[in-house]
Amino acid sequence: MSGSGGVESGERQVALSQDNVKGNKLLPQRYDSLDLESGAVSGYHGRSSKAMKWSVILQLAFQSIGIVYGDIGTSPLYVFSSTFPNGINHADDVLGVLSLILYTLTLIPLIKYVFIVLHANDNGDGGTFALYSLICRYANVSLVPSQQAEDSNVSNFQLELPGNKHSRMASSLKSKLENSRVAKFFLFFATLLGTSMLIGDGVLTPCISVLSAVGGIKEATSAMTEDRVVWISAAILVCVFLFQRLGTDKVGYTFAPILLVWFAFIAGIGIYNIIHYDPTVIKALNPRYIVDYFRNNQQAAWISLGGIILCTTGAEALFADVGHFTVLSIQISTCGVVYPALILAYTGQASFLRKHPDLVSNTFFKSVPGPVYWPMFVVAVLAAIIASQALISGTFSIVQQSLALGCFPRVKIVHTSSKYEGQVYVPEVNYLLMLACIGVTMGFRTTVKIGNAYGIAVVFVMTLTSSYLVLVMIMIWKSNILYVISYVLIIGSVELIYLSSVLYKFDQGGYLPLIFAAVLMTIMYVWNNVYRRKYSYEEEHKLSPRRIKDIAANTNICRIPGLALFYSELVQGIPPIFKHYVENVPALHSVFVFVSIKSLPISKVPADERFIFRRVEPKELNMYRCVGRYGYMDVRNQEEPFERILVENLKQFIRDDYKFSPQSQESAHDSDEDTIHGVQNEALERDIEVVDKAWEAGAVHLIGENEVVAAEGAGIGKRLMINYAFNFLKKNLRGSEIVFDIPHKRMVKVGMTYEL
Repeated sequence: MSGSGGVESGERQVALSQDNVKGNKLLPQRYDSLDLESGAVSGYHGRSSKAMKWSVILQLAFQSIGIVYGDIGTSPLYVFSSTFPNGINHADDVLGVLSLILYTLTLIPLIKYVFIVLHANDNGDGGTFALYSLICRYANVSLVPSQQAEDSNVSNFQLELPGNKHSRMASSLKSKLENSRVAKFFLFFATLLGTSMLIGDGVLTPCISVLSAVGGIKEATSAMTEDRVVWISAAILVCVFLFQRLGTDKVGYTFAPILLVWFAFIAGIGIYNIIHYDPTVIKALNPRYIVDYFRNNQQAAWISLGGIILCTTGAEALFADVGHFTVLSIQISTCGVVYPALILAYTGQASFLRKHPDLVSNTFFKSVPGPVYWPMFVVAVLAAIIASQALISGTFSIVQQSLALGCFPRVKIVHTSSKYEGQVYVPEVNYLLMLACIGVTMGFRTTVKIGNAYGIAVVFVMTLTSSYLVLVMIMIWKSNILYVISYVLIIGSVELIYLSSVLYKFDQGGYLPLIFAAVLMTIMYVWNNVYRRKYSYEEEHKLSPRRIKDIAANTNICRIPGLALFYSELVQGIPPIFKHYVENVPALHSVFVFVSIKSLPISKVPADERFIFRRVEPKELNMYRCVGRYGYMDVRNQEEPFERILVENLKQFIRDDYKFSPQSQESAHDSDEDTIHGVQNEALERDIEVVDKAWEAGAVHLIGENEVVAAEGAGIGKRLMINYAFNFLKKNLRGSEIVFDIPHKRMVKVGMTYEL
């Protein structure tokens, strides 16, 4: 077979689809390639709020308060102090800033994310990769090598398009993206950059939230020095990351009551401050004060936008964490609890500043009434701890998506909840985030520079999300062009103005997220680039059917009892490393299965339709090919042992293979039907018995561990990337056997060197 769409002679395929069921009769369906055969997933339509009971939705809404909103909920700790680092020049400036905060909160977190972006989820999952996968499924722009055209036959691969609506603009844009290699790489690199920035958020959020809250104790006692604040903050951060292994489910139920108390406190204190200090502050609802603020302060007002935008920190977590919950549960918790509490909190602080503009450097704790200061301090510290959770959970989900699409080195994904899908924990990433957070906290020591860095990361990810959303609106939703233009002119232009402001503070700490992004992008690019090169090499050097027949005819190769699972990344064909194995180990197990893991650009594939099999001829070899299909949010080996599921599916494939073989279909017209069926049943029972005996004799896992080196004559850049960068990552991260929970006692690694 040459290329990715050819047919290997001498091999037969059988696939069953729910579409082939008529009455009580199953009809056969045949295909020409394993990839086309693997397109029969059905019966799964993602995580839909409509399919859930209201009790479950409300439980998820409650949980989401403890996971999603810690970041945006604790922003009142530092927004006004970051906006006025040099003090307030005029009392009406407070009204201008409050007006900007109110409209920014309404425009970006509420309208953009809660009511628009959340609907661009990928079968219930959100984040940068979810938007990228939606675009890849509609337009052929994916750079993942194992994807084939037949993948579009997977049921939940299909997008729910708005009826038969046709858009010339959508068709034109799709065609341009598909025919431009530059556009494909640009989308891919933009996705990597946005992902890296969001992971950077996961580092900066805990630092600024915890430092801001712990710093409040300095208002109560002069004994609390800056050094002590830093060390206490570092200790708290360590505890936060150690707590992650309990999982989102337990963390959510633990944190949600605390956050509810926090939102009740800031809303109640906000109402008190509005009544006690200056009730007329509500006139900030008039956007005229925004115009006056810019007219009076000009460049200083533009620079201050870098502090104002911090009121939206954590808005991206609403989308990134939606896979842990549902769209409706996020909407309920935002509109019912979070948004009203934040509006009251900021309005109350502005009312306080109208009377005490000199106390802007520590607005939050200065505006807290004396009798509730200490309870508020305790709740603030706890809320700041929880604030880190939003982006940490989002980071775990993003890493899982990146790993499945071949854009991240191998790490272990732990599914932490059997009750709710999408809740995962990544030990290595959790450990690295903890070290990075402690490093930033100890190095920067104050929230001023961290706030400057934070602003760049926040606004950049928001802008990228808007860019992808516009593509989704045009190509997939086929929205009215006036809606698209309105979105770009209103929300897009506002975000670009904020981006220009935060970039002004690049040399004041704003460089930090860009450094994080550069390091992460380098790692992700190196891994993905070499991964694609390895796949292309295996595809070009795969074994031909004639070579397989030669191996079968070789009398020097003996058969030994047992089941062998030979793992490789190649989806179509037999990998070249098998030839290397046979030449060095002239023995084959009684049943031999080539296992390939294929990631589809969809969130989940049903567990009962995970595997697709194909028999490798000649039949007496008892050799099969198997493709395990996973979505980027699927967690492997959680239901039961991998090999047990595979063996059960293999035996079902053998039964179907006999049932729908040409001989079986023709026997219905044959006069000696009973005789033919008897012979076939004997052959079927014999093949099933061979598999059972092989399974009883024991399974051996053969791992293809390919060493890669740059080919002779390669340029210095290619040699550095393959020989040093990639191999360094591979040696210092988990191997395939750990990611797949393969027992070491029954594992054999087969090594071969590829010159790329």
